Amino acid sequence: MNDSGATVLVAGASGGTGREVLRILDGRDPTVRALTRSAAMADRLRRLGADDVVVGDLLDGTGLSAAVEDASVVISAVGSSPRDILTAEEFVDGAGTIALLEAAVAHGVDAFVMESALGVGDDRASVLGRLFDTFIGPIQAAKGRAEAAIRDADIRHTILRPGVLTNGRRTDDVTAAPPGRQLWGTVSRADVARLLAAAPYTGAAAHRTLEVVATPSHRDAGLSIDWQLPRPTGTIAVEDGE
Repeated sequence: MNDSGATVLVAGASGGTGREVLRILDGRDPTVRALTRSAAMADRLRRLGADDVVVGDLLDGTGLSAAVEDASVVISAVGSSPRDILTAEEFVDGAGTIALLEAAVAHGVDAFVMESALGVGDDRASVLGRLFDTFIGPIQAAKGRAEAAIRDADIRHTILRPGVLTNGRRTDDVTAAPPGRQLWGTVSRADVARLLAAAPYTGAAAHRTLEVVATPSHRDAGLSIDWQLPRPTGTIAVEDGE
């Protein structure tokens, strides 16, 4: 995908992974639009790298059209907290992500990228994935419904299923493997954010669902993918043959 003139929407921009996506895209070619439920976060998100901020809620549909309008890429880093299991009738991971997906398809968005979690879906899971299913089962099920909708939609997609998220530094040393490899372990939000931002520009990530943990615990299980971030602002693209 060509990043020149592209607009990337980051949904869940106020969350830990979403903020890291903004930091990674800051200073790169695409225009970055952040979607957040909190108007109070707008100035902070702009400081982190957002060129535009839309305030909206995926569960009630507010701000959806404005968020996806003219966007080329949608990165969904939305997520529920475990306490939402006690109070929420719907989860943003499920119904919210599906609403975002439907809006993206309707507006002709080129690529959709979702942050999911280990253990989602019917693939053979590691002990860690099964623990996720045990303790946050309703959220995992909601993510599974969103994953299925994404795979069925007529849109280029990448779904990432990280292990336990940490606030550690970005290492660029992660294992990304197909479902069923039973990966387990931690991974920093910064490393997951790099893959989320790179997925639309990485051919080998197209139409893939990938489990993600920090290397070296599963080095031999991973795929060899050359993750490509969009180019820095002001870089001149060189066409083949020039």
